[in-house]
Amino acid sequence: MSDRAAVIERIRKGKIVAILRGVPEEKLGFIAEALQKGGVRAIECTFDHTREEGPDMDIGAGTVLTPEEVRAAVEAGGRFIISPNVNAGVIGETKRLEAVSIPGALTPTEIVSAWEAGADFVKLFPAGQLGAGYIKAVRAPLKHIPMLAVGGVTPENIPDYLDAGICGFGIGSPLLPKAVIEANNWAAVTERAKRFVEAVGHG
Repeated sequence: MSDRAAVIERIRKGKIVAILRGVPEEKLGFIAEALQKGGVRAIECTFDHTREEGPDMDIGAGTVLTPEEVRAAVEAGGRFIISPNVNAGVIGETKRLEAVSIPGALTPTEIVSAWEAGADFVKLFPAGQLGAGYIKAVRAPLKHIPMLAVGGVTPENIPDYLDAGICGFGIGSPLLPKAVIEANNWAAVTERAKRFVEAVGHG
């Protein structure tokens, strides 16, 4: 199995990608360790952060908008590339560099366009505003496309999204609240991670 295929398989199995936004670089290692203790094995951070190597953690880049940013992210060690939109150039460059492509989409047209351009997963955002009902309806004719729900995901609503056919989740502030990070409360991060991991395991 190639490294890229292995990352895809780990995302499918783990189902959770932790989203870091506005986190000081010196805290990334502590956050990664705390998440790992809680069972989360994938982290999305800004495209220019250097990946901290870990034996059981995949680090990817988020909010990647251009092929140049894709190259910077992969050079920094990013294993997957997440975008808020569907950009064929970004998807193509990601695949050329053998990273995992996860563009964001909202409508059936955008979802199919992302998939046809080579996406490995399609990120449905904002999932919280869309709701599980919308996602279930959209997936009815598009079951062949693996989709991640991002935005407004909680341990309580994860089962509804899984029932709608979602195969994974991107989770930001509900998993990594700003106050918890500012207080360096890594034990709380681990406990939150455990709750999300338990939710996807029982969904």
